[in-house]
Order: sequence, then structure tokens, then C-alpha cells
Amino acid sequence: MQVLGVSFDTVGANSAFAEKHHFNFPLLCDTERKLGVAYGAADDAQARSAKRISYLIGKDGRIKKAWEKVDASSHPAQVLSEL
Repeated sequence: MQVLGVSFDTVGANSAFAEKHHFNFPLLCDTERKLGVAYGAADDAQARSAKRISYLIGKDGRIKKAWEKVDASSHPAQVLSEL
């Protein structure tokens, strides 16, 4: 299992955020918003910020489950219960 985060912020901003919150997973940069638009986290490339959404993607690369509104405090438990 691998966890990835994606943000519209720069490498420097993401690095500082991940360090501050002690992330133990990569936080990827999507400054051009291509992933955000493709996965529905942004309506277009001009979006200022991304929606907090989450996807569980299977080994076959297909989306197994989507959460359209994520509460950061309870979401990890939700994902773990699906595994």
C-alpha cells in the first residue's frame, strides 16, 4: 500500500508543510493543476485551491472508492477500514 498526497503548492511550500505535520508519505506538487482537474479536485487550471477529496486506487490502477469531502481528523480511519 502506498499513500500519496497532492497539492497545488510549490516544492518548497509542500516540503515545509509535510515537515511541519510530520507526514510519512510523499506530498506531490501539481502546480499546473493537471491532476486536480483530472481527478475532480479542481474545476479548471485557474482554481486557487483544491477540494479535499481522496481516492483509493487498486493495484490495477482503477479507482475503488472515492471520498468527495474529507475530514482530515477522521479520514485515515475511514481509508483503513476499506483496506
